[in-house]
Amino acid sequence: MTALTLSTAAVAGLRADAIVIGVAKGSASKPGGPVVAPGAEAVVQAYDGNLAGVLETLGASGAEGEVTKLPAPAGFKAPLVLAVGLGAQPQKDSGYDAEALRRAAGAAARALSGTKKAAFALPLTDPADAGAVAEGVLLGAYSFDAYKDQGDAKNGKNGKGPLAEAALLGGKPRDKAYKAAVERAVAVSEELNRARDLINTPPNDLNPEAFAAVAQTAAKEHGIKVQVLDEKALVKGGYGGILGVGAGSASGPRLVKLSYTSSKAKKHIALVGKGITYDSGGISLKPAGHNETMKCDMSGAAAVFAAVVAAARLGLEVNVTGWLALAENMPSGSATRPGDVLRMYSGKTVEVLNTDAEGRLVLADALWAASQEKPDAIVDVATLTGAMVLALGSRTFGIMANDDDFRAVVREAAEEAGEPAWPMPLPEHLRKGMESSTADIANMGERMGGGLVAGLFLREFVGEGITWAHLDIAGPAFNEGGPFGYTPKGGTGSAVRTLVRLAERAAAGKLS
Repeated sequence: MTALTLSTAAVAGLRADAIVIGVAKGSASKPGGPVVAPGAEAVVQAYDGNLAGVLETLGASGAEGEVTKLPAPAGFKAPLVLAVGLGAQPQKDSGYDAEALRRAAGAAARALSGTKKAAFALPLTDPADAGAVAEGVLLGAYSFDAYKDQGDAKNGKNGKGPLAEAALLGGKPRDKAYKAAVERAVAVSEELNRARDLINTPPNDLNPEAFAAVAQTAAKEHGIKVQVLDEKALVKGGYGGILGVGAGSASGPRLVKLSYTSSKAKKHIALVGKGITYDSGGISLKPAGHNETMKCDMSGAAAVFAAVVAAARLGLEVNVTGWLALAENMPSGSATRPGDVLRMYSGKTVEVLNTDAEGRLVLADALWAASQEKPDAIVDVATLTGAMVLALGSRTFGIMANDDDFRAVVREAAEEAGEPAWPMPLPEHLRKGMESSTADIANMGERMGGGLVAGLFLREFVGEGITWAHLDIAGPAFNEGGPFGYTPKGGTGSAVRTLVRLAERAAAGKLS
């Protein structure tokens, strides 16, 4: 990953390949060309105070993510100035929003691929700003090149490796708060990028057993207790949901439990992730055009895995248990059929009406397993329904919960982390559609409101009296379009930062 340093060096004398500055859009009270953001005063002075005019001549407007390159002024050791758009100027003197800084830093880092060192002269008013810029740089510089030929794999896309080093100007390298903010950004970003790597790995190399092995290695490295249930253990334990989904695959399912504990913890949260390493739909086979990206159907498990490891690296004073429900959903002679009935780990029976509604089946077993430990709260994460994408688009995940106050807490955590999320209801009238004449419940209900139906199904498998929330990340988990801000094409690591922030809130006693 990109190496980060905090620096108080004068920008003109800093040896670097580029200097990154921020540019905002003209305000309503002062419309017109771009406005150079604080942090770049020395650069503005070197352009005789006319840097904004030069940028406007080059077509810059200050729009979010916009990148404009121009030669550095005489006397600067860096040859290039890169101006990145921050979007609208902040109101009054509140400073720039952390997410605006994060996205701008990410866009700049992407634009500087192949560069050895860049100095970021973005507006830093406090340690939180430094952390946001650091996250943006580390996430924006991400690339997945493991499967390119040796020449390209060494140097990255088009022969250009990611930005090698970034100096954050205006930071205070001896200030404990600034150092802590950057160290946090490094831990969270490294684990989020590891989640991206898992999501991007082809399913022929990442089956349930391989995913479990990755989790075991990371757990050993970071002092996390790990338990892996294989097929025999799942049969013995009666995990009918996970076994039913994995029945059609030559790669057997797994349930992985990761336990991070703190001697100072007063709260315990459980995180449950859907880990379908490839989803063909099973016997209810997906139509052509819907299979190509289904390696991403384990994004929820990747997010949970990354969040638990990040919590351990940060030494958070909270107990965090992660449950990775791993299976491959394939059609074969041994696959679960529409009409089959599965007996779940909870003892309830489920009539499977559609084998492509498999994520809720593996989650149901893991939710019940998590409930047995009586945590203070359970949060599950899943690329669960196309209905949620239709409702909220490709950049926002939905939040459902059995407690309105907790749903609000989760949304606040997402907002603090910079992840777009929206609260969704669990309408009781939709529960009737899942009634079955054969089993306790069916895995399908009304077609309309399908994302909410899935949430209602999951609620059935949460232990009585336990606070629970469900994050449907089907939209933002995998970016099929072009990169933007700090978000790459492919796996995004959606929900990792929200889960980490929620763990931090739990450590501070702020779950309600």
